[in-house]
Amino acid sequence: MILAIDIGNTHITFGCIDRDKAADPVLRLPTDRLETEYGYAARLKQIFDIIKIDPVGLDGSVISSVVPEVTEMMRRACNLIIGKEPLIVGPGIKTGLVISLDSPDSLAPDIIAAAVAAGDRYSMPCIMIDMGTATTVTVLDKNGAYVGGAIMPGAGTSLAALSGKASLLPSVSIRKPEKAIEDDTVGAMQSGIFYGTVGSIDGVLKAFISELGEEPEIVATGGLAKLVCPYCEHKIILDEELLLRGLMKIWEMNETGK
Repeated sequence: MILAIDIGNTHITFGCIDRDKAADPVLRLPTDRLETEYGYAARLKQIFDIIKIDPVGLDGSVISSVVPEVTEMMRRACNLIIGKEPLIVGPGIKTGLVISLDSPDSLAPDIIAAAVAAGDRYSMPCIMIDMGTATTVTVLDKNGAYVGGAIMPGAGTSLAALSGKASLLPSVSIRKPEKAIEDDTVGAMQSGIFYGTVGSIDGVLKAFISELGEEPEIVATGGLAKLVCPYCEHKIILDEELLLRGLMKIWEMNETGK
């Protein structure tokens, strides 16, 4: 069993996982760019104590990250609590993923991990939706090669921009409103963010499917996927463990034969 960690701009998603067992539970911490390695180690150790796992007994750890300043602190934290150097997803790491881009090194580690898991778990072609600070919608073609995608602001990012730029609009939570046509400001904002996100995802999926020329399997992950995707017109599989399973597979590829 290993510790798989995905460091995003807003949250750090992690869990203990192995080839035959799902991550249980999938856990999250806020991403803190000012935290030290000892601070992260203490937080992880406290959580391990709660879920009754001894980190010293883990086989290792693997990290994907889009926040470089946190990557190093988390690398040191994993060393402190597990006693082994973690694998960092990046250039030179074996992934088994064919990336059909002019600049394959520009592909973010979290997208690589999700694509590796999708290629292993789902039929091709496959569209992957990751709902975080940004919402990414990316594509594996019929041969399982990564061919590109689209990036748009996440629901939380859009809401923060709306509240921050409009003086009279408050900060509100993201939820499905009781009705689409709301009669107060808070409800109207929640309706706009919720149904705007649903509609934007459906719009991108429709365009992608038209270009692909065949029906893909569609899978979604990320903090808001469970809230939003059931209301999309397209059939979308929810897979909370997609990134962690991809990280597990990447770890196996790079540790085999060492």
